[in-house]
Amino acid sequence: MVNNLLRASVRVLICTFLPLTASHAAPSIMETRTVNGIADARAGAVAFTGGVIVATPGDKLDDVTLLIRDGKIVAIKPGSTVPTGYREVKLAGRYVYPGLIDFYSNYGMPAADASAGAHRRSRSALLDTASGSATNASESIRSQVNAAQLFTTNVKQALGYRQQGFTSVLSFQPDGIARGTSIAVLTDGNLPNESILKDKVATHFSFDKGTARQVSPISRMGVAALLRQTYMDADWYASQSPRPFTDLSLEAWHENRKLPKVMTAFNWRTILLADKLGDEFGDQYVIKGGGDEYQRIEAVAATGATLIVGVDFPKAPDVSDPLSADRITLAQLKHWELAPFNLGRLEKAGIPFVITRQNAGAKFLVNLRRAVKSGLSEQAALAALTTGPAELMGESKRLGTLETGKFANLLITDKPLFDSDARILETWISGQRFEDSPPTRLDAGEYELTFSGQTLKVQVDIRNNKYVAKVILPDSADEKTKAGKLELTVENLSLVLRLVEEDEVARFAGWQSDVDWRGEVTLADGAVSQFTLTPVPASMASDEQDADSATAAVEEILEPGKLLYPFMAHGRDAAPPQAHLLFRGATVWTNEAEGILEKADVLIKNGKIQRVGQDLTAGKATVVDAVGLHLTAGIIDEHSHIALDNINEAATNSSMVRMQDVVNSEDIGIYRNLAGGVTAAQLLHGSANPIGGQSAMIKMRWGETPEGLLIKDADPFIKFALGENVKSSRDPRSVRYPQSRMGVEQVFINAFNEARTYGENWQAYENLSSRAKRDAVRPRRDLRMETMLEILNGQRFVTSHSYVQSEINMLMHVAEQFDFRINTFTHILEGYKVADKMAAHGVGGSTFSDWWAYKWEVRYAIPYNAALMHQAGVTTAINSDDPEMSRRLNHEAAKSVRYGGMGEEDVLKMVTLNPAKLLHLDDQMGSIKVGKDADVVLWSGHPLAVYSKSLMTLVDGKVYFDRAEDLLLREQIQAERNRLIQKVLKNGKEKNGGAKPIPEKLEYHHDQLERMGALLETYHD
Repeated sequence: MVNNLLRASVRVLICTFLPLTASHAAPSIMETRTVNGIADARAGAVAFTGGVIVATPGDKLDDVTLLIRDGKIVAIKPGSTVPTGYREVKLAGRYVYPGLIDFYSNYGMPAADASAGAHRRSRSALLDTASGSATNASESIRSQVNAAQLFTTNVKQALGYRQQGFTSVLSFQPDGIARGTSIAVLTDGNLPNESILKDKVATHFSFDKGTARQVSPISRMGVAALLRQTYMDADWYASQSPRPFTDLSLEAWHENRKLPKVMTAFNWRTILLADKLGDEFGDQYVIKGGGDEYQRIEAVAATGATLIVGVDFPKAPDVSDPLSADRITLAQLKHWELAPFNLGRLEKAGIPFVITRQNAGAKFLVNLRRAVKSGLSEQAALAALTTGPAELMGESKRLGTLETGKFANLLITDKPLFDSDARILETWISGQRFEDSPPTRLDAGEYELTFSGQTLKVQVDIRNNKYVAKVILPDSADEKTKAGKLELTVENLSLVLRLVEEDEVARFAGWQSDVDWRGEVTLADGAVSQFTLTPVPASMASDEQDADSATAAVEEILEPGKLLYPFMAHGRDAAPPQAHLLFRGATVWTNEAEGILEKADVLIKNGKIQRVGQDLTAGKATVVDAVGLHLTAGIIDEHSHIALDNINEAATNSSMVRMQDVVNSEDIGIYRNLAGGVTAAQLLHGSANPIGGQSAMIKMRWGETPEGLLIKDADPFIKFALGENVKSSRDPRSVRYPQSRMGVEQVFINAFNEARTYGENWQAYENLSSRAKRDAVRPRRDLRMETMLEILNGQRFVTSHSYVQSEINMLMHVAEQFDFRINTFTHILEGYKVADKMAAHGVGGSTFSDWWAYKWEVRYAIPYNAALMHQAGVTTAINSDDPEMSRRLNHEAAKSVRYGGMGEEDVLKMVTLNPAKLLHLDDQMGSIKVGKDADVVLWSGHPLAVYSKSLMTLVDGKVYFDRAEDLLLREQIQAERNRLIQKVLKNGKEKNGGAKPIPEKLEYHHDQLERMGALLETYHD
């Protein structure tokens, strides 16, 4: 028989699936149905013997028996004796772990209504809610949502979770800013009343408004403002009995106030914003991060937050085409390399975290093991998937470990879980067994099939995700062979060999061992013997092996490159040190009564200007030879939009939003500004609305966090706007008030009148006695009104976008009507027409040098504007309002020497001392004076000359830009890019759908963003 088999060519090699069904030997612990028939009392009692029990992270138990009964763990006892009444499951050296828990999932939740986005794109802006229900005025506040009421069993999703070892999850609907409550649920696929373990586990929040149809909020700062206001509204609403009206969202917010709070962030910057928001209201959020926490590990650690971190690592960038590879940023390349090290670095920093499967999908276990190879300890990894999420759920008594009394939720693997080739063979949920792991991987290549003392060669290929096999018989080179279909089950193999000549069949049934497949073969005559199917090493494989059958290269885990601050090109691996410098022999533009000093010295120490004079003693200072060079105070941009994630909010009065919430310290514009001698700027809201948001004052501290950029204790400012932008009447989709310039004026008058009344009401309340306060209704806090009241009280200052003289006069009149003064008119291209009135009002002007005719309302602009305002006694500055112009503000100012004949010192002051005065910072910066901040620039020549370059820019006495260092940085950037590209290529990751370049943020002038129609189209998170 065997000889006949060897002589004949094999016609077909077929593998078929064995049936994949979940064993129901142990019924659900919640099942109450009567058994129809004879029940097996052992069905709910199981003894696991002969395996390695990992009862808790880091605790491995050998030679023990794990007993479960009725869905719970009864005991873990020494030895392998099976008590009476228990059914034995022999593990034969396999591993048992607690079932994994995902603390961040959408399992069983209905998809959000995607039609809302189409509504925003195709119809007029929706300002009020259209829900028609007794819920919050903002549709994105959905705190009334209860996940238990939405949950439906999803068998396919449950299978996906079980296949990767997850036996329970926390589930919520990911829609809205306030997203309601979540549930703890088993992944057994049973009915909801059996699967749901716990209702209202946590409340959920996000910076993404989801499917809300209203146009506002359109920005992350708007979301933050709405969250702040809703916190206050919920407290006020709950303090009143009876309730003043019905708001189910506020009611639920209050009822769930003590639940854990989970915030979805997008990156480390939004983690910091989330923590700041929580701190304002006494909440410590559990925060879902974006996987880049390693980039600012110290700042993230300082939040004290527990993180939810995924393992959805970025794809390798596609660098196969050298031209497109040039568009891959250094940050994108470095994040690909460093993202797998994120979890290990969080562990090392002592930051508490749990791990989620979210977004990783089928790659979860592969990526998790990659994280372990990249520095995450196995103990921490397991804890982040078991005890950690169980504790956050408040379910440590039932989930997370294999201990007496807990649910019999476990997974069984053939090897230690974190081994690269370990397979999850089974999961048990509440004592219910599931053998539904995905099919075992059989690598393409050459195998030897040995049975009855004979050997056949088998070639296995994978084509279109299906196995194809070809059997090669000895001495049959001229005989044809036919490819057959090859399939696998979880751990069983079934082969059928049909002979060509005798039409006899040999049947194989086996399983996978550590090194091969083996089992029994039954020949046509009924004889039974053993067989093995063994992979042939690649070096010994047949020369005829199909090229398509080559296995994918295993990525090598190499020591990663250094972190950069910021995490991008021109970032440094360490912050610049505090400099102790003596600039020797420079031409010093003091901007003080001393004027321009020739061959002067300036001593910098401890971040301050220590001395100014000639022939100063250097002491321990490093001497900078500045002979023939010019030293000035740092340039200050009174009106900038760089370093911001968002520019505009859409509400008519957006005074509640804070630009500080969206400062982006990773903006290359900061470095470029330093290269142009800029050391500080006011970051303004855009001009989409009459009353914009609160400004952020920053210094160009390249490499700092957003908080580190802010100028401490700076006076607070706010952006107002006039003109065509704010009335948006040219956009047919805009229904927002105002639609005319008259309406714009009325917006200001109404806002100030309301703020005045608001302040009076609060004052009256505060004047009540303690007893009277108990009986009185506490006024509702309103962030808009509080901001407007700050303006009336002289605690916040107005910078107003303006063009036309009539509106400039109008706003000064409104301010005088309410007994305050406008601080600055910015743009103000018709300022020359009303300069005398501006001087009398006491308002400054921050303008462009020679912009005109770029839109209708600037048709009367002239290049003499700055000189004429200065001549009238108005404190005048030149601003950029543009990321490119901000790098050459000294050249913009110099135009007023030509247009208006201004003196050079006065011209330089328009970009140094004068903007410092307008921003109330002239006691700290704007001139070279002993005691002021060491914000200075060393120029190669005259600071107003177009050929001069900034050689060195210092902020707070630290050298943040050095032209000589910049040349070295460029070489280092190129070398690092080359290293990373070679690493991608060596790992074979440059093809097969590699990641494409991430588009750089387009830099616009504000007018291109502030029309409402553009806002509706371009906003996304």
